[in-house]
Amino acid sequence: MDITVFSEDDFDTKAWVNKILEEGEKQDKKENYTMSLVMKLQLYVQQVNKSLEETSQEVLSSLPKIIRNTKQLQEEAEALRLKMSIVQEEITRIENETGKSINTIEKLDDMKNKLEIAKQGIHESDNWDILVNDLEDVFDTKNIEQISRKILGMQQSLKLLVNVSDYEVRKMQLEGLKNRLEAIASPLIVQAFTSNSTDNAKIYTEIFMSMERLPQLMKYYHKCQKEVLLKKWRASLEKDQDDTVTQWMHGFYDLLISNWHTQTKWFNQVFKNQSSTDFLIEIYVDVLTSMDPSFNECIDASLKQVGDKLAMLQEIKQTMFQFCNNLNNVVKQTTQGKVDSAKLLILFQTVCNPFIVYVNKYAAYEQAYLLKKLSGINFMQEELSDTIQNLGLSVTSVMDIARESKYRCADITENCGYCGLLIALRAFFSNYVDHFRVALRQIERNKKNVEDWTTLQLCFSLLQISGDVMLKVKEFEKELTETVLGDLNRKFDDVEFKYLILNKDDRREIESLVKCVTEGTKLSLLDHVTNEFVSLCSDIHDTTYQVVLSPISSQLSVVQSAKTWAQFANSTFHSSDMPDYSLSPQEYITEIGQYLMTLPQHLEPFLFRENPSLAYVLRAINEEYSITDDTEGALATVFLKLVAKGTCQAFSDKILCICELNYPASRQLSHDIGYLSNVMQDLGLTLSENLQQLSILLKIPADQYQSQSSGYSARNVAAVRQMRNIPSN
Repeated sequence: MDITVFSEDDFDTKAWVNKILEEGEKQDKKENYTMSLVMKLQLYVQQVNKSLEETSQEVLSSLPKIIRNTKQLQEEAEALRLKMSIVQEEITRIENETGKSINTIEKLDDMKNKLEIAKQGIHESDNWDILVNDLEDVFDTKNIEQISRKILGMQQSLKLLVNVSDYEVRKMQLEGLKNRLEAIASPLIVQAFTSNSTDNAKIYTEIFMSMERLPQLMKYYHKCQKEVLLKKWRASLEKDQDDTVTQWMHGFYDLLISNWHTQTKWFNQVFKNQSSTDFLIEIYVDVLTSMDPSFNECIDASLKQVGDKLAMLQEIKQTMFQFCNNLNNVVKQTTQGKVDSAKLLILFQTVCNPFIVYVNKYAAYEQAYLLKKLSGINFMQEELSDTIQNLGLSVTSVMDIARESKYRCADITENCGYCGLLIALRAFFSNYVDHFRVALRQIERNKKNVEDWTTLQLCFSLLQISGDVMLKVKEFEKELTETVLGDLNRKFDDVEFKYLILNKDDRREIESLVKCVTEGTKLSLLDHVTNEFVSLCSDIHDTTYQVVLSPISSQLSVVQSAKTWAQFANSTFHSSDMPDYSLSPQEYITEIGQYLMTLPQHLEPFLFRENPSLAYVLRAINEEYSITDDTEGALATVFLKLVAKGTCQAFSDKILCICELNYPASRQLSHDIGYLSNVMQDLGLTLSENLQQLSILLKIPADQYQSQSSGYSARNVAAVRQMRNIPSN
């Protein structure tokens, strides 16, 4: 049995008993188990009682000794207190008796110190003059160590002569001597720093540190390192003239990394208690901004000689950021991660600074590349049908080219050139639209005034291809927007790339773009492209409409001709008392009727079947299509309504142009209108209100015209009266 739980502060008797009894339920004989537990607890109680009794006896037996020791300790403490009181009284008595003597001794000691200072000042003043006289002779020997010792002695003397009247003169004299020493030592210092001579450099460091001129010495080191690195850059260009600019950059960057390792070790040996990282960062920033020729000059010269400028810029960018990454790792290893992030940012910005101008020009580079790729696609053919077929086949290739530009922008500019990419894409798609317009102009030139179903099919094919492009552009635009929302603030070591490779104006522009998209502003990244395609599709639709309507207009041209109605001038067959069913429609209107009845068959491949591209573009260019549902034939019905509307309008216009019409001819014309109405009813269409009025007005007898023409359009009433020569009351 585990009884250690009894000693716990939060021991719960009920919980412990329940737990023990639950374990007992697993036993065959519960009563025996319970009796055994009770006996064990009684034995434990007896043991605890025995132990308590023994402990109590031991404590009682030791109490007399403890009491005696306590009493003895109290007596000793009282004796010590008495002695301390006696000593304190003795100290107070001595202070009272000797206080005046101590004050006198303190004054005498103060006077002694002042006399010693005055003595030392006089000695140092004499020493100053001696050192000045000796220095002139030592300067002739150009022994730097001896000169430095003399100057150090003068420096120590000057500290003690701070209260003399000519202190400032002596100070200026000392600075002049230090300048003379520095002038003598400078060639040797430059040689030591250039050759990385550790021993000599340490000597000069000690000398300049003792003279309190260490910053001047470190300027020598800065200048020497800068000159060494710049000479190596120029030498590499002269030696490897046939290499590419990326090879030059890569080689120089490797040199800087190697130099960092070497100089960090050397710097820490020579300039102790100084930060090698901060100082080398300053040197590298100075070197990278002082290169002759600069990286930009080399890159510009190379860009003029290469065809694929974007590929070259991608290599340059990778080379730069590979160096930044390597240098970042080296710096953090050197400093164990403790580095001034502000200075490191300045170094990275200096490394990336040559690339800023090319990110600024990215739109022009990308646009030229995209247009070149587009020009490589074969669009135009001798046959118009082949041209339209090529346009259809080009859609996938064109969208692949556009999508590749998005990935290329990420690779080259880390999406910092996104605004430039959008400009290039707009120019790219605008140029693509121009190829569609060329095909449209060919259709317009080939358009005839007779029935031409081939041209109609070409129009619908071109419209469908345009819709396909619009759908893919819309999908592509979503991808561009997702990139803006999620991948436009890429970072390099906790620093956003836009602070490394963008100037202020470009950074402000891309921040504005991100703000507009993230805040839900109605901004379409390719709105210009969409608008151009909508305009194109609208023009294609208009041309399609004209292709369909041209044969009808051609047939209707006979309506306004006097010859058409001259045959009814002396006709008895068309007398007023003959019923309407005895009349027959004329040839021109039957031709139109047959043409309209045939039209739906030629619309079936495009408008009577599921065609998402065509449906999308039609709804984008005309509101009448947008209010239709997705049932089969809904778009065809709208197109037929537009054709019917145009036919009725053209028919009405031709009728109103008739100069003179007798009653038999008037009845015939009304019958022709009725035939057209029947045709349209068969197609599920209706005749226009204007044409229905003209049909009724043309049938009214002359003697009843005044009474039966009321309620109709005044324009139509007057026009029919005039052409029928009906007098007005």
